[in-house]
Amino acid sequence: MTDKLIAINSTINSLVWGPPMLIALIGVGLYLTYRTGFIQFSKFGLMCRETMGKMLHRGPKAEGDVTPFQALTVAMGGTVGVGNIAGVATAIAAGGPGAVFWMLVSGLVGMATKYAEVVLGFHYRKRDPGQPMMGGPMMYIVRGLGPKWKWLAVMFCVFGALAALGIGNMTQAQAVAAGMQQTFGVKPSITGAAMLVLVGLVTIGGIKRIANVAMFCVPFMCAIYILGAIVIIGAHITRVPSILAMIVKYAFTPYSVAGGAAGIMVRMAIKKGIARGVFSNEAGLGSAPMAHATAMTDHPARQGLWGIFEVFFDTIIMCTMTALVILLTGAHETGLNGAPLTMNAFGRFFGTRTGDVIVTFCMILTAYDTIIAWCFYGETCTVFVLGHGSMVRQVYRIVWLPFILIGAMGKLDVIWNVADTLNGLMAIPNLIALVALTGVVVKLTKGFLKKEPYTLPETDA
Repeated sequence: MTDKLIAINSTINSLVWGPPMLIALIGVGLYLTYRTGFIQFSKFGLMCRETMGKMLHRGPKAEGDVTPFQALTVAMGGTVGVGNIAGVATAIAAGGPGAVFWMLVSGLVGMATKYAEVVLGFHYRKRDPGQPMMGGPMMYIVRGLGPKWKWLAVMFCVFGALAALGIGNMTQAQAVAAGMQQTFGVKPSITGAAMLVLVGLVTIGGIKRIANVAMFCVPFMCAIYILGAIVIIGAHITRVPSILAMIVKYAFTPYSVAGGAAGIMVRMAIKKGIARGVFSNEAGLGSAPMAHATAMTDHPARQGLWGIFEVFFDTIIMCTMTALVILLTGAHETGLNGAPLTMNAFGRFFGTRTGDVIVTFCMILTAYDTIIAWCFYGETCTVFVLGHGSMVRQVYRIVWLPFILIGAMGKLDVIWNVADTLNGLMAIPNLIALVALTGVVVKLTKGFLKKEPYTLPETDA
């Protein structure tokens, strides 16, 4: 029975992540890049001033649940996760060094995609009495495109609630369990049980408690991981140009494959690079807008700049650093995959024990934050479909917990493949809405840059 389900998922996965989806993700990103005036490049300075320059600033007085920075850390808790550590390693193991190039491409165009998602999610957000702000694709579909498109919003939410169990839960738990077993000899069942308890203590408190935890975990984890990566890269700095050249070369030519299989390796580099890039930064999935929509910010475009920063930091900085560490140390030639590959890379420089501890500790922090962030996404999607606010949220949080244990004890390849499939299905309704509502994004962006007063959307949906 299990083999049959795996075969079915593999068939769906090959369709979902076939050429049409890859073209759609990159194509929509390029389209939004053009329509917004290449905002991720032309307004990069403004983005830095509005984000890094105001990281602890509460922002203009506005309705919301958390500060702009807290909203960012929740969203980054869902993006800066195991995808940056294990996902990059998986991409390189399956697609070769060239996969890194396509990860970066997905990140560059994904900045515009994430910007548009956040702008629309914030613009069309709505609060039900006694509930957190609800924003995201489901809201800009039903309030932007109109009630007749509610079926598309429901489709997104169904895929979103299910995808949360994969991308935001089981894959995170599995990676941490594998790391704990390798580093400390802890059984996956024990790791899973411990994470189940620790996650439950936070998710029961809702978005504000999640935001408070994320505001600590995300910056702390990033600082430790980046510092370790910088030390390794710095020690091999003279080889960085040749590694970058190798990444570009193998993005278009086969890597260690000859004959008729050559074309397959190039396609695999593209597929795995973009898929792992999307898994890491989630641009196009429509998840992060649900967190950004809770921010106390005065204009959708201002919060949208935090979306650009989110992808920039996640993919251009974090993923690139992981890739360089793996390639510079030669760990990619070991035949390892996932988190063990990244551990091997850090261990080659710091020593096996120290390297394993650094990577495992960072994975624990980031996976923990990812799991609690995606619990919020999943419950938000479920509430949109079923209604009944508080009760549905609490039930979803309870149902959420056992999947942590299931993920911790699962197999890596199966979990990653299921997560890939759910990601692709989740992206389809969102991409349709982004293209249809591009004009709204452009109008709001121009108004923000001209410092025009922001007006709420004229809709009661």
